[in-house]
Amino acid sequence: MTSGADSMDFAARYEAGRPQVLHERLVADLETPVSAYLKLKGLSPYSFLLESVEGGAVRGRYSVIGLKPDRVWKVQDGRAWLNRHALEDITGPFQPDDAPVLDSLRALLGASRIDLPADLPPMAAGLFGFLGYDMARFVEKLPEPNPDALGLPDALLIRPTLIAIFDNVRDEIVVVTPVWPQEGVSAAQARRRAAARLDEVVAALARPVDPALLHEAGEALAIAPLVSNTPPADYMAMVERAKDYIAAGDIFQVVLSQRFETDFPLPAFALYRALRRINPSPYLYYLDFGDFAFTGSSPEIQVRLRGGEVTIRPIAGTRRRGATPEEDRALQEELLADPKERAEHLMLLDLGRNDVGRVSQIGTVRVTEQFTVERYSHVMHIVSEVTGRLAAGHDAIDALMAGSPAGTVSGAPKIRAMEIIDELE
Repeated sequence: MTSGADSMDFAARYEAGRPQVLHERLVADLETPVSAYLKLKGLSPYSFLLESVEGGAVRGRYSVIGLKPDRVWKVQDGRAWLNRHALEDITGPFQPDDAPVLDSLRALLGASRIDLPADLPPMAAGLFGFLGYDMARFVEKLPEPNPDALGLPDALLIRPTLIAIFDNVRDEIVVVTPVWPQEGVSAAQARRRAAARLDEVVAALARPVDPALLHEAGEALAIAPLVSNTPPADYMAMVERAKDYIAAGDIFQVVLSQRFETDFPLPAFALYRALRRINPSPYLYYLDFGDFAFTGSSPEIQVRLRGGEVTIRPIAGTRRRGATPEEDRALQEELLADPKERAEHLMLLDLGRNDVGRVSQIGTVRVTEQFTVERYSHVMHIVSEVTGRLAAGHDAIDALMAGSPAGTVSGAPKIRAMEIIDELE
């Protein structure tokens, strides 16, 4: 049964210009997030699946599927672009936004806020997608970027009109459709359209998965060798030059990268399915944007803002998991006693304090967790936590950009490390 405001309350809120949601709860004890995503992805050219496995073994409470965006926001060629008619045409037209990029994002975020019913989780509405490494150029003075070999946006966010949330504690799926008032669309029309969207998801979930989408695991897939965009000799020359910068006192650490490519003969989602089995982590993600897809498995948050508290959790220092509990404990002791691992973690902890301090009230920055060890499916990491109270005059975007990019993909001091990365890569 569809839940939300009754038709009179819905109309009153709609006509007052207040966004709201309708939702439906379904029993899901025979469904999985992967099977549900395979059933639903055909409804939308852009979609995503977010999952969580804690400690490498315990599945997080919620998994989230998003579909059918009505807005697509991206950053390309140094400016923001917005598709306001994504339900009709996901590829465009994109209109340029003359506002500064982060102000453009603030405007979309403000227009996308919805007061959710207390019984819905916070991810029942919002913007979902990615902000890339080069977004830091909009808050820091950095050299001109190197030529873009891939032609992908620096950021892309979607505002889904359908979100399916798995509650693994209650064995249910909550299907949510946000409703934003539209000029020329009456409250009755908007409610009918929202109910039809919910019905479409319920009908799709009732059908079996198309066998053509399964690509069941069998023998190992033979793929072409991975090819780097940087020849080995060139990469080692980059490393030697970076070591010179460290010896000269310019930086403490820099994270140099190379990109590997190969042909992949299966759908991108098959790669995600393999990844979630081989390396389950607290932050599993699959983002499908039609022409390209992102997938990954990470133990680390970038930045979290909840109830006015900014949190960064630096992760640095690694050992493999032991074959027995005794070996696991011995490896943990070895990790915590390793001078190199402790020095690297302390450096990133200091960087985390600086990042949180940039947007926090003076005197509120605290190290609330220090040099603890967290275990995942294949490795253990040293983890600390830094928190602060968001200062007046700052918002969620300021907090996010203060921690971007993470020190683990740039270095320390962060800005100088990024300058050296631009020079060497």
